[in-house]
Amino acid sequence: MDKQVFEALSAETLPHRLGGNSALGEKIGEDASHWTVKEIGDGNLNLVFIVTGSKGTAVVKQALPYVRLVGESWPLPLKRSFFEYHALVRQAARAPGMVPEIFFFDETQALIVMEYLTPHVILRRALIDGRELPNIGCDLGLFAARTLFRGSDLSMATRDKKADLALFADNVELCDITENLVFSDPYFEADLNRHTAPQLDPIMMELRSDRDLKVEAQRLKHLFSAKAETLCHGDLHTGSVMVTDAETRVIDPEFAFYGPISFDVGMLLANFWMSYFSQSGQESTTGARDGMRAYLLETIETIWETFRSEFAQLWRTERMGILYQARVFEDRNDPLGAEQALNIVIDDIWREMLGFAGIEIHRRILGLAHNADFETIADPDRRAACESKALKLGRHLAVNRHRIHSLRDIRATAERLQKETLA
Repeated sequence: MDKQVFEALSAETLPHRLGGNSALGEKIGEDASHWTVKEIGDGNLNLVFIVTGSKGTAVVKQALPYVRLVGESWPLPLKRSFFEYHALVRQAARAPGMVPEIFFFDETQALIVMEYLTPHVILRRALIDGRELPNIGCDLGLFAARTLFRGSDLSMATRDKKADLALFADNVELCDITENLVFSDPYFEADLNRHTAPQLDPIMMELRSDRDLKVEAQRLKHLFSAKAETLCHGDLHTGSVMVTDAETRVIDPEFAFYGPISFDVGMLLANFWMSYFSQSGQESTTGARDGMRAYLLETIETIWETFRSEFAQLWRTERMGILYQARVFEDRNDPLGAEQALNIVIDDIWREMLGFAGIEIHRRILGLAHNADFETIADPDRRAACESKALKLGRHLAVNRHRIHSLRDIRATAERLQKETLA
């Protein structure tokens, strides 16, 4: 394999091209003639292969020089695999055991060889199937708190944080995707938008003409682009999490960037709220998924409460960066001052998180990249009924985020919307 020229892999060419790779051979067996290769890449951007040999199995993920969902008409740089690799390395250090182990990285070929997670399944698929996984709320809350706190100026040495900020600042093209597809495109007639038509036409037009909503969307876009607080996963949703009943792993951080602490949390919770509204489109009889709906709302609460609790614990034990320095408070016998500052920081994260969640719901229903939660509902009328309720909650979260004080309030709103019929 010419290591200086990029060439996309295929199931047929992979054994020949990677047969001499010692890191892969050590994990799965060195005789590439006995490898079996299965392509499983069904995402929007990349090639993904499961490779099995005499000793075991690994995953090979390769970036393509374009957006796979659209095709070669939308070019995309291969360097995104560089950012994914570096994000996984940092996440592994900051939240041990929560991401797949990396065996090998080839920057020129834009490929990562990593641990094969089995019998894990994609969390989104599990939720569509109605599985109530016992650990995901706590696991995801801990992952978010640990990675976001430890990647910020609250924890890192300022020289290290600024060097890391400079490194990830080059992930320009993937940030551009988020800046446009998430914060802008859903609110005007963008070429790549799509929605369940004609059922959602009225609410789509209503949201596009909603001045308060569009102003909030742009305020949140401003936060996304300007508030470089921490290293964010950048695409943290239920399709970026693999689970068993006992274990949770986070994957696919190629959108990693330095942004608001609140961003990952908001994107994640948005996907649980969408799963909540999608359940009525998945159930065989009315009310059959009532237990699943309650479970999802409880999981949202667990994620946030775990995040808040762990963030506070890290604040009290690992606050070694340049922000809210201990010597300003604790060393001067003012522990209550540090707690007051913590409450202000958490309150800012809360309000921003709600806004990001609301915008994420809108883009997943009105923009380019949709969620399987809704897309797997075959009947367009049933699908639109679910999506309409989610869109209304999204608007409420984004516009009213400064006046929403608890998840209990949001739960009541979600349960009320769930009882509505499509207008």
